[in-house]
Amino acid sequence: MTKSEPPHLPFRAGAMLLLAIAVVFIGLGWHSAATGDSDPEAGLEAAQSRQPTSSSSEAPTSSSATTSASTSTSVDPDRPQVCVFNAGAIGGLGQTYARQVEDLGWDTATPANLQSASITENTVFYSSGQQDAAEQLAEDLGGDVSVDPRPSAFDECPRGLPLIVVTR
Repeated sequence: MTKSEPPHLPFRAGAMLLLAIAVVFIGLGWHSAATGDSDPEAGLEAAQSRQPTSSSSEAPTSSSATTSASTSTSVDPDRPQVCVFNAGAIGGLGQTYARQVEDLGWDTATPANLQSASITENTVFYSSGQQDAAEQLAEDLGGDVSVDPRPSAFDECPRGLPLIVVTR
């Protein structure tokens, strides 16, 4: 009488299959988290900005400053539109910066994602005649943004100022 194979082979195959499926789902989850547009911190910040503050004298001042800055932007035809591109691994970073740029009185386009390994810091690109506006935008954002001439291969946002964000 010959002995047959022990029944461990189907168990091993099933375990390997489950392990492979788990690796695929972990990869998909990581990809979704890295490229997703939802930013929980931005949602909290937005909710806090809608909450009334305890000091009534502070709220109108910041609100009127934002309103007047937005108004001045809409009547200033010399100021180009800002196109925000998220080139980092933080989901929702483009939306966060777009809101910040709008709050500073700049007109923005809908934020988009950008795949680029060559841009490693937050950068404003400018075309001919836009350097002053690009430097002003970088200054408005706190000065932690590089200002560089637009690379000839970068054809996104042709008439505006591309703001490429990588970090907070």
